[in-house]
Amino acid sequence: MSTMFALLASLALGGADAGQLSLTNVRTTHGLLGPDRSSDKLLPGDSLFVSFDIEGIKTDSDGRARYSTGLEVIDRQGKVLYAREPHEREATLALGGSHLPAYAHVNIGLDQPPGQYRLKVTVKDVAGGSSQSFTRDVEVLPKAFGLVRLTTTAEHEGQVPCPMIGEGQMVYIQCMAVGFARDANTKQPKVHVAMRILDDAGKPVLPKAVGGEAGAGVAEHGADIPIQFLLPVNRAGKFTVELKATDQVNNKTAALTFPLTVHRLK
Repeated sequence: MSTMFALLASLALGGADAGQLSLTNVRTTHGLLGPDRSSDKLLPGDSLFVSFDIEGIKTDSDGRARYSTGLEVIDRQGKVLYAREPHEREATLALGGSHLPAYAHVNIGLDQPPGQYRLKVTVKDVAGGSSQSFTRDVEVLPKAFGLVRLTTTAEHEGQVPCPMIGEGQMVYIQCMAVGFARDANTKQPKVHVAMRILDDAGKPVLPKAVGGEAGAGVAEHGADIPIQFLLPVNRAGKFTVELKATDQVNNKTAALTFPLTVHRLK
């Protein structure tokens, strides 16, 4: 199985008093700290981010917590395809409390066979001695033309996630097209991409979608096309972002939608 794993605690936030360890608020997201996914069905080439909260972790007098994390990917027959042995970590809960946001990350290989898979994450509180785990079932779809690895970031390179969006901010919406065909003569893909924003009533905020051609200069064996939109955020509200890609070589289309909440800054 072609996967890459990373499990990392994010910045600590205030939370409840330390007690029994528990893992709560388990959800799949588009990228690190990104919007919630509407479905746990993924195309080959996509990334799976499972975000969750560690509650009740014990800390020392300096606010440091010691814990270990492990991960397994299991197929439908119960066979462990990938395992990351528990790895001890340390985090500082700088704002106090016993609440620690965290996430698990698995990249889905382009040749990953379709089917049902189960992700199992285990966390142990080293100081407290207790451990907890959870599982998340996902489905890998057959290979197809589609948009994958959606992230919202604060800069062009895509390294800084953008979880909270406020008025006046610039947001980079990034994803990749996979499963495209190539022109018989030029040997290049020809993909048109477009972005449309809907308001909370489902109406487009602009008369026309924003977009253009993507895919020029893709390497001979290149399997993905990076796509990026810059979205200047000028007002608060709840919106829906619709991304649409059309493979003009074989006339196939793919769409991806996600919620966008813009906060009013006071």
